[in-house]
Amino acid sequence: MYDFAYHKPSTIAEAVGLLADPEARPISGGQTLLPALKHRLDHPSALVDLSGIAELRGIRREGGKIVIGAMARHQEIENDPAVKAAIPALAWMAGHLGDTQVRNRGTMGGSLANNDPAADYPSAALALGATFVTDRRRIAADDYFQGMFTTALEPGELLTAIEFPIPEKAGYAKMRNPASRYVMTGVFVARGPAGVRVVVNGAGPGVFRQSEMEAALASNWSPEAVAGIRQSAEGLNGDIHGSAEYRAHLVTVMAKRAILDAG
Repeated sequence: MYDFAYHKPSTIAEAVGLLADPEARPISGGQTLLPALKHRLDHPSALVDLSGIAELRGIRREGGKIVIGAMARHQEIENDPAVKAAIPALAWMAGHLGDTQVRNRGTMGGSLANNDPAADYPSAALALGATFVTDRRRIAADDYFQGMFTTALEPGELLTAIEFPIPEKAGYAKMRNPASRYVMTGVFVARGPAGVRVVVNGAGPGVFRQSEMEAALASNWSPEAVAGIRQSAEGLNGDIHGSAEYRAHLVTVMAKRAILDAG
């Protein structure tokens, strides 16, 4: 690693002030940033540790939505009674991220700010029609995800919470690489305030909606409704672990499983 300054603010305002330095980087669970520093892929002037900011923590139900603080760790989301009761698919997702060490260190906000194509949470946020709350504004999920490792967050803008409308039904299924445990293809299905949505993660350079499956499920919520729909392999990821064609096939398989999970 290179030398850098280290700050641990106790308020959002203090953190935002420190992040005004364009070379400073916020750090939450460190599951992405620390490996990048170790491999000298990033060279920040300072790290702004968000773990001491109480305002960024907490999970609560507010009317028809679940509000999750950006610093909520995966294991907290997995075990939270409000999440398990209102959106069990989201609790299941949090409980099947990485391994035990990752789930006890990693945070929802860190994952969503990074927007790795193989991350799980983006599919849930887009499928459920989540709203991203920052220190400056509110961003709809439809506007937030902008491609590989790219979001609508501006330099120095801090994600503080994510609001998930409570759906009527929701389910998630994924095929993950057995070695890295990253998602090769995942599908989150939901029916609720945002309508019927089928969202794919892992298969492409970013999370995306499968509109043909959405239309089919809107009239017939069943695995059979999507069984004959084939995802195009064009533009999907292909590597030594699986071709683009294989990932395209998995979209249909995982969608059927997710619908069964949603009930």
